[in-house]
Amino acid sequence: MPVLTPEIPVIDLVHPLPGFPDHRRFALVQLDDDGILCQLRSLDDPSLRFLVVPPVAFFPDYAPEVDDDVVDDLQITAGDDVIVLLVLNAGDSLGSTTANLLAPVVVNTATRRASQVILDDPDLPIAAPLLA
Repeated sequence: MPVLTPEIPVIDLVHPLPGFPDHRRFALVQLDDDGILCQLRSLDDPSLRFLVVPPVAFFPDYAPEVDDDVVDDLQITAGDDVIVLLVLNAGDSLGSTTANLLAPVVVNTATRRASQVILDDPDLPIAAPLLA
């Protein structure tokens, strides 16, 4: 299987993650050989980490639409430069782990700018089970 997410040494969040106003610099680190399970690791506080996955691995039809403000903030000029990551809430097993579909992290791999985006779609859950 091809690598789904590139390993990126430094990501600068244009807006901090909710609840973490002092943390804007993260590394995207692959935790498996396929690039499916990754970690956003704070460069300012190594104990602050978020598990993330590309949606295609578990939600192949997921296609979030972001506002023009997000495109401008992240300096997106080409769709091929964008990766979308879902933040996981790890359960005791994969079966009890959920993904936040309402607020993905959008990363411009060309500029290394990122933001967690709250989508304007009330039907998207914040705790979607990874396994159906």
